[in-house]
Amino acid sequence: MSRRHLQMLAVRGGARLLGLIAALAIAACGGGGAESGSGAESDAAADGNALPIMALEDVKPSQSGLVWQEVANTQIEVTYDRPVARGRDLFGGIVPFGEIWNPGANDATAISFTRDVTINGNALPAGKYSLWAIPDPNRWTLIFNRQADVYHTPYPGEDDDALRFMASPRRGAHMETLAFYFAAVEKKDAELRLHWGETYVPFNIAVP
Repeated sequence: MSRRHLQMLAVRGGARLLGLIAALAIAACGGGGAESGSGAESDAAADGNALPIMALEDVKPSQSGLVWQEVANTQIEVTYDRPVARGRDLFGGIVPFGEIWNPGANDATAISFTRDVTINGNALPAGKYSLWAIPDPNRWTLIFNRQADVYHTPYPGEDDDALRFMASPRRGAHMETLAFYFAAVEKKDAELRLHWGETYVPFNIAVP
């Protein structure tokens, strides 16, 4: 499990713990009337104050994100850091065509599956992988590498590749901050998209 993932889980767990402590304290003091607010409001207040206020200059440029989706009884999770376009030329610019790129920043983007799946018709065993791409104006190469908990550079190497396949980029609405999202989930099929700027690449995922 990556340092980024552990930090996100710690934040979640710490907020829940503080909420529980606050609720117990209110109950011990005989609270719960109109003047003390509802339990949900108390939990929300505790969660909101779980962490210190961060100075603006200390906020990292590419902030962490997590996408989780259940498809039938398979869980899919993407953890990544999200670079911002900021008016730059993206593909063919700061992301060169024909070179391996990790779609994210800081720690490498990671994706996990709790069961074997197929992606764009290609079999991929259950597990956790780092995700890489070779962008091209017309066809991208997508790479799932078994070295999951690594930095976004350098690429771990072909010997650890679990899957490579080609996908066609498409044009969509501008996405200022790089995003992974599930555009469709239906029964045992889902479409995961990698989207930055006006370019997105769909992954068609089917589960058993």
